[in-house]
Amino acid sequence: MLQNMIMQVSAVHKGRYELLAENGRVFAKLKAGIYRKNDEPYPTTGDYVDVMPNPEGDSLIVKTHERKSCFTRLYPDKNKPHEQALAANFDTVFIMQSLNQDFNLRRIERYLALAWQSGGRPVIILTKGDLIDDPSQHICELETVAMGVDIIAISAVTGKGLDSLSKYIQPGMTVVFLGSSGVGKSSLLNALMGEKIMEVNEIRDDDAKGRHTTTHRQLVRLPNGAFVIDTPGMRELGMWDAAEGIGEAFSDVEASLDACRFSDCQHQTEPGCAVRLAIESGEITQERWDSYLKLKRETLYIENKAAAMREKSARNKDISAWVRRRKKETW
Repeated sequence: MLQNMIMQVSAVHKGRYELLAENGRVFAKLKAGIYRKNDEPYPTTGDYVDVMPNPEGDSLIVKTHERKSCFTRLYPDKNKPHEQALAANFDTVFIMQSLNQDFNLRRIERYLALAWQSGGRPVIILTKGDLIDDPSQHICELETVAMGVDIIAISAVTGKGLDSLSKYIQPGMTVVFLGSSGVGKSSLLNALMGEKIMEVNEIRDDDAKGRHTTTHRQLVRLPNGAFVIDTPGMRELGMWDAAEGIGEAFSDVEASLDACRFSDCQHQTEPGCAVRLAIESGEITQERWDSYLKLKRETLYIENKAAAMREKSARNKDISAWVRRRKKETW
């Protein structure tokens, strides 16, 4: 009997998993009974899993190993919101933003909160550096919302700035790419590979937004032994259990909240409110404060709705168990 083996998930295709093995790639499916019984987290790209080999066909995944980092989002289902894991076991998160008219600080704040929450180290990559002569103004704007985060301007076309990425892309390290469609993730991956392995779609001229190129999350091994997890472009990422990430991404805002001398302050018209003083002095912009409140409200709403769904599921299980007992008693 073949022994179980540890493999890494390189891609997920609608319930079928592509795995990295010593002798190449292997395809596998979940052993559903074990996952339901043990309440195992479903594997995602980058996960290490225990696999029952099957030389005759698809192997079986029987366990997901503990993750050192995990990027998640709210699964877009209005009726049953739940956490969806997008990538796991990475060291660095490349938050990619294009240097065109689609440049958006508020989107970067959201990505930063999710990146900090994931356990990876966020780095902001400004792509399409060949479109402008000097990115310094964009970098200055980002520095007001991304304290302590490296910001690097690059061009996959000219090669500008690519050398600055080398310290994050060392043998054995893993980077996950995050960004909207058309932002240049596939172009950067092709540049790092030294060959075209991903199709690249041009952005639309009217709004500088792109179409999806990557259709699924994929783990790619670079020539130097580093790994990249490429993800489909996602313009909006729903927050999920991101309180710590928000606190890290908005550390300046929360420092003002901590300095406020009123425990029940609404931070609106109260005299001496530290938050209002920070906004009035320009230390925090009104837009950043509004963005912070929006993300906090969104996270709280999701937490409350998810808790309600869990309570409903528990009640349904209790009712089903009661019905089964009653049937046994009447037989």
